[in-house]
Amino acid sequence: MSRSAHPAGPRHADVLPEGHYAAPPADLNALDAKVWAQTVTRDADGVLTVAGLRVTDLAEQYGTPAYILDEADFRSRARAWRTAFGTDADVFYAGKAFLSRAVVRWLHEEGLNLDVCSGGELATALSAGMPADRIAFHGNNKSTEEIRRAVEAGVGRIVLDSFQEIVRVAHIAQSLGKRQRVQIRITVGVEAHTHEFIATAHEDQKFGIPLAGGQAAEAVRRALQLDGLELIGIHSHIGSQIFDMSGFEVAAHRVVGLLKDTRDEHGVELPEIDLGGGLGIAYTSDDDPREPHEIAKALSEIVTRECEAARLATPRISVEPGRAIVGPTAFTLYEVGTVKPLDGLRTYVSVDGGMSDNIRTALYDAEYSVALASRTSDAEPMLSRVVGKHCESGDIVVRDAFLPADLAPGDLIAVPATGAYCRSMASNYNHVLRPPVVAVKDGEARVIVRRETEEDLLRLDVG
Repeated sequence: MSRSAHPAGPRHADVLPEGHYAAPPADLNALDAKVWAQTVTRDADGVLTVAGLRVTDLAEQYGTPAYILDEADFRSRARAWRTAFGTDADVFYAGKAFLSRAVVRWLHEEGLNLDVCSGGELATALSAGMPADRIAFHGNNKSTEEIRRAVEAGVGRIVLDSFQEIVRVAHIAQSLGKRQRVQIRITVGVEAHTHEFIATAHEDQKFGIPLAGGQAAEAVRRALQLDGLELIGIHSHIGSQIFDMSGFEVAAHRVVGLLKDTRDEHGVELPEIDLGGGLGIAYTSDDDPREPHEIAKALSEIVTRECEAARLATPRISVEPGRAIVGPTAFTLYEVGTVKPLDGLRTYVSVDGGMSDNIRTALYDAEYSVALASRTSDAEPMLSRVVGKHCESGDIVVRDAFLPADLAPGDLIAVPATGAYCRSMASNYNHVLRPPVVAVKDGEARVIVRRETEEDLLRLDVG
């Protein structure tokens, strides 16, 4: 795998070779607004602040590592998506990016819906008061128990992912005396320019029912025949951390083609299509994500044009931003433990976290930015690799970055754009405790997910 990569994995045909690094920034103390939450700045002493709170004070109170989440930024981004798509479309926050009961309440208050993909995510959503009819339930292998709970709760839609699941959901719904609203997830054969692990619309992967070979059409045929199901639309998701809209255009063309074939064969015009999520964010200054209003306009125009060509009524569109909402709202605060220069190579900066709180660099070769947070510095830039404390040479947080040459143990550094998938994918590797999520707003901080304790670990170890 390439050492220099797209934030979610290697780009196609524009990867810099190993050892070819960009020039250091002109000012190591500057904060690029693209990659930081909206309220992040530096105070007169050069200390990083968020919502008016100094990270030095946050570290003293809550410890490190810690995820620091800007609530006002989260709400602002949620509103931007809701406003961009208006009342004629649905915005489902992708809970897999990061979910907690506080987040569920924010989503509810800001008028967004929620998609979940496990019984645990569903339980979190319901326990925090999200109305069940505003929940979509995803997943490629939902258990009978998960499906039963979703149907009993009255979730607004279940996204069917296989022929077996079509029958399974129909049987459970009918046994409960219900008719469950469903969509069918199809794979449309689109190459999303992202890492192979998060590209989800080509045929050779686990998600969805292929459009090729008539399988998706057969799935529609079966779903329409079953009394326990109300087929409301087609779902397509082409991947994650995507900047190029051309993949969505191809996907929409093929989804609308299936809607046309459904009308022609069954006399039914399905009223909804879900184009998924996956829109990218800025992890580094090189990234240039699109704004929600641009995405909404582009998707609306694509679907309208395709439906007009097929002589179909324009269906209601759904989208599923997760990373695009929560990703930029948080940063991870670490304390530097050791600084190890390697002559002619780089300096290894070890922090008190690592792959247990951010697996994405090891998993996807993801790129991140990093900044000295507890002070400013006029020292020369040094090529650095920020690494964790785990027993893996691949335990890397930021593969290549420039930090001040006077960086020392005890300094605080911050890695922005860690709101999505970092806490969600966190582990206890080496029995390291998972960090807290601290929400900040208007000069106040509160823990919304507490730090794990050794007692938590031992409580599960019943041997």
